[in-house]
Amino acid sequence: MSVAVMLFTSDLRLHDQPALRAALREADEIVPLFVLDPGVRKAGFDAPNRRAFLADCLASLDAGLHERGGRLVIRTGDVTEQVCRVIAESGARAVHVSAGVSAYAVRREERLREALTALRCTLHVHDAVVTALPPGQITPVGRDHFAVFTPYFRKWEAAGVREPVPAPRSVAVPELAGHPLPRRTAVTGVSPQLANGGETEGRRRLSAWLADRSKGIGAYDDRHDDLQGDATSRLSPHLHFGTLSAAELVHRARRKGGPGADAFVRQLAWRDFHHQVLAARPDAAHADYRPRGDRWRADEKEITAWKEGMTGCPIVDAAMRQLLHEGWMHNRGRLLTASYLTKTLYVDWRIGARHFLDLLVDGDIANNQLNWQWVAGTGTDTRPNRVLNPLAQARRFDPRGEYVRRWVPELAGLAGPAVHRPWKLDGLERARLDYPDPLVDPAEGRARFERARGLDGPRPGS
Repeated sequence: MSVAVMLFTSDLRLHDQPALRAALREADEIVPLFVLDPGVRKAGFDAPNRRAFLADCLASLDAGLHERGGRLVIRTGDVTEQVCRVIAESGARAVHVSAGVSAYAVRREERLREALTALRCTLHVHDAVVTALPPGQITPVGRDHFAVFTPYFRKWEAAGVREPVPAPRSVAVPELAGHPLPRRTAVTGVSPQLANGGETEGRRRLSAWLADRSKGIGAYDDRHDDLQGDATSRLSPHLHFGTLSAAELVHRARRKGGPGADAFVRQLAWRDFHHQVLAARPDAAHADYRPRGDRWRADEKEITAWKEGMTGCPIVDAAMRQLLHEGWMHNRGRLLTASYLTKTLYVDWRIGARHFLDLLVDGDIANNQLNWQWVAGTGTDTRPNRVLNPLAQARRFDPRGEYVRRWVPELAGLAGPAVHRPWKLDGLERARLDYPDPLVDPAEGRARFERARGLDGPRPGS
């Protein structure tokens, strides 16, 4: 009886799981394996919110396998060593795994290939499982990746996304020892309102969002930047852990149709874009994609105030406190807080990216690092010196101040848009607020940034 190993990584699902389907076609029995790798923690990728969400994902995956006659085998230790042990115990002749783009994932694949070759065992690496389109499938003439999104998106749309594959009806698993599933309740330091994880929850959330007439996909084009309206899909954690398939999301969105679906699919293409950049330039996880000669400031008090949501800029503080409380932040809030740190305070983007990875349940190396670089002007943005004015952004995306009043209760008593400018109150009113003065005036911060980038010289017509 033939046996294959299905090594789960960032693809913790049964629906639209090409690697799993390939393993089932090849072998009579498979070992659905997940390795709790201490190396993830050493590499700085392991954070309490993601660890708790992962526990949910593994429990859901195990339950889905039990429904099909199988189970998830959990091992702890170095991935290569544990896979080799499972091969020795089960007699497996092949290992299936989904391709990743981070340096960590690439090294894992290289080590697996070397070890399995010595064991005369075949390693099958499957593309288009983590992303909708595999990194490297489409490239510009003479280059290994696209550095600008718009031409990438044109080719992405023309290339077409593969059709999803159904979940298996049955999964036969050989007798094999495994460790207990990790428990969410055993994880400390978790954000109080962290969302639940797992494939079942992800599919439920997706179906509900697609059907919601007021805050679902139909309203996405108009409302996805509305901070208080919270009309985003909130599916990013499920995409990060692979409990939902990006390819399936593209097809289900397009079946709904309309401007909202088009806007949502475009965001999925942005995700693929960042993955193909990181696949070609893995150093972009920590090095400037396009260096600007920055000499970043390192004021620890300002950095701490930013992390704690105590900058004195209400819209920025509201978003940072949402991150602390939920382990998630609205996309518009991510842009605002990143712009404030890098362009107003002129602090290194890596400090902000690290803090986000410490808290975000959807903390993905490709999307997190490259979005931070995009905002900082060291990445792929074609307008690297743009600065998002927090007050103008607050007026546009939180016009009644509801988002700020929700997350900054010190300002809950202020009426209307005045909540965005508490420093304009008279002395007595300000004294009643337990809220800090602004770290810096936005205009002053912008001028400081422009001086640092050498943009403060004479301008045409001046």
